[in-house]
Amino acid sequence: MQLKKNIKLGIINFLIYIILLVNISYVFAQEDSSIKNNILIEINVLDKVSSKNTILKLKIGEEKKFQNLLIKVLKCENSKFDDDPEITAYIQVKDLNVSDNEKVFIFNGWTFSSSPTVNPFDHPVYDLWLSSCKII
Repeated sequence: MQLKKNIKLGIINFLIYIILLVNISYVFAQEDSSIKNNILIEINVLDKVSSKNTILKLKIGEEKKFQNLLIKVLKCENSKFDDDPEITAYIQVKDLNVSDNEKVFIFNGWTFSSSPTVNPFDHPVYDLWLSSCKII
């Protein structure tokens, strides 16, 4: 009789524990998504033909069209351990003039504000580099 009571109490405690974990993870997920929506990324785009420099401001997950480029930032991080923080962002760029389905992105990767040549964006007309990543 006592064993059945202990098993029932154990199951009830386990279910309460699972419910608490789900609620806590939901709260953290809400905080994370609200922070993502409040991050503003600035990207400089240089038109090599006209020598015109344009600053694009995007939020994470937002796609922005610039001329025939479609630019999307998926992640942006500031290093926390340096006096001169390194800004990194994961960027995807599509050239809307290219209709080749095998190569969807002309750039898909991490870019670094202090060293844009580490993983360069290679395009005959445009050049882009990361300026800032800040919480608004």
